[in-house]
Formats: sequence, C-alpha cells, structure tokens
Amino acid sequence: MSLIPSFFGSRRSSIFDPFSLDVWDPFKDFPFSSPSSSLSTRSSETSAFVNTRIDWKETPEAHVFKADVPGLKKEEVKVEVEDDRVLQISGERNVEKEDKNDTWHRVERSSGKFMRRFRLPENAKMDQIKASMENGVLTVTIPKLEVKKPDVKSVEISS
Repeated sequence: MSLIPSFFGSRRSSIFDPFSLDVWDPFKDFPFSSPSSSLSTRSSETSAFVNTRIDWKETPEAHVFKADVPGLKKEEVKVEVEDDRVLQISGERNVEKEDKNDTWHRVERSSGKFMRRFRLPENAKMDQIKASMENGVLTVTIPKLEVKKPDVKSVEISS
C-alpha cells in the first residue's frame, strides 16, 4: 500500500519517493533537530532558515555565493562580515496579513528570520566584497588573493 500518491500510476512509491507531492518530515514537531535540519532546536520564528538555500562555488578568481531569497527586496537582506572571516547573510520574510474573508487551502511558503554564516578561507580579499540582487537571487562575490608563484632560480651543478 502506498503512503504517498504517485504521478506514474501503478508505480510503487514510498515516503522517500523523490517524485511525491509532499516531503514528509516525521520529526518536524519534535523539539530536537530533524534529519533535514543542520542545526538543533529552531523556533517557529526561524522556520525560513532551512529554506534559504545558498550555493558556494570557488572560481580561480573569487568565492561566489548565490542565495535564493524570492520575494525579498535588497533592503530586507543583510550581508555582513564578522570577525574578519565570517560572512553572514540574513533577513526576514514577513507573514502575509490575513483577511477574514480569505480561505487558506495550503500554506507552504516559510516566513520568519533567516541567517546563514560561512567561515571564509585565508585567500579571500575581505575588503573587496561585492553583493548584488537580481530576480530573487542574491550574489555575493569575494575576490581571491593572487597566489604568488615562488621565484625559481636555476642552480648550475658543478662536477
């Protein structure tokens, strides 16, 4: 018996079906950390924390962070550097105001405060950080220090 409906008719599905309609977290209402959460004991106030997805890639020239922050304006997102090497991206998604005439059928978008922190490597130029936001994607670019190649001097071998 299938617990989750499938789009593929008779194909068997389980709670781990990647094509299922809902992702079920059996631990979501417990006070301890769920397997899907990287940090323990989060209040409902920070429920958006888990949903703020960030990619970090390193190119030969820079460290590039891309954060999905749909529906937020650039004024609602903060990019800060703490203790010289910790990049902090934070903000808040506000709850939609309820109207007594509205009937909600489903609420899946998270709201609340979010914060992500990353310890940056030694090769990051902390004084040249740039951030931009376009189409709900925040891009933070941190140039890297040029790697100085060691001077190589050829030494003649005597016989």
